[in-house]
Amino acid sequence: MSVELIPQDLPDDLPEEKRLPLWDHVGEFRDRLINSAIALFVATAAGYFLRFRLWDLAQRPLRVAAPELVSPFTYTDLAEPFISMMRLSFWTSVFVISPYLFYQVWAFVRPALRERERRMAVTFTAATSVCFIAGAVFAYFVAFPVLANVLLDEAIQAGLRPNLKPTEYLNLFLCVVVGTGISFEAPVLFYFLARFRLVSARAMIRYWRESTVAILAASAFLTPGDLIATTILFGGVLLLLYFASTAVVWFVERSRPADPDSGI
Repeated sequence: MSVELIPQDLPDDLPEEKRLPLWDHVGEFRDRLINSAIALFVATAAGYFLRFRLWDLAQRPLRVAAPELVSPFTYTDLAEPFISMMRLSFWTSVFVISPYLFYQVWAFVRPALRERERRMAVTFTAATSVCFIAGAVFAYFVAFPVLANVLLDEAIQAGLRPNLKPTEYLNLFLCVVVGTGISFEAPVLFYFLARFRLVSARAMIRYWRESTVAILAASAFLTPGDLIATTILFGGVLLLLYFASTAVVWFVERSRPADPDSGI
């Protein structure tokens, strides 16, 4: 008596890419990583030629918060200006080519998706890029100037004179801008969590009070200074992202097929 070892309940329309061996997926990941690295190298090299213009733009939020500051920066390490300009050029390139980087991420996971999800490549790339860029723009024009104003007021009240180092300033500047850009990806993240039925809009609405308390507590912990307005500002932004994510989850649930076996 022969024993059938091949499962008979596999779907006939299973994408061919899902049958690829493990090393083929490793090779695909390597290719996407190399493409991203080459794009980052070219964009960083181009950004370095504009490094002084980029540095002026990076200082703008600080000068908006304290226009009386003439030259608040100094350095003690001979290599610090070069390293700071390189870091600024690199992160600017990440910001500029973020749509291409997000597309590389999508291209890597695309073979594991059904045909319907594959057609979402343009939508995914556009949504992630818009969310990231919107968060970075908000941080640049609103969040960081408010934060810089709070920190400078604290220094003035303590009788301190600003003598900032470019590296430390860029650490804070990039942390706020890039971190805010990543936090604006929350609706995209919750979209995929909803697609895989890991979250529900009903649960998010049910626990909105607990989520609000957690968000305000995290905002109070992450934002320096003793002004409650700063905590409210950042907490309000995160809370809006939470409710926007809830709306995205609700939309996914509404558009989900009635038959749970018909799709993700």
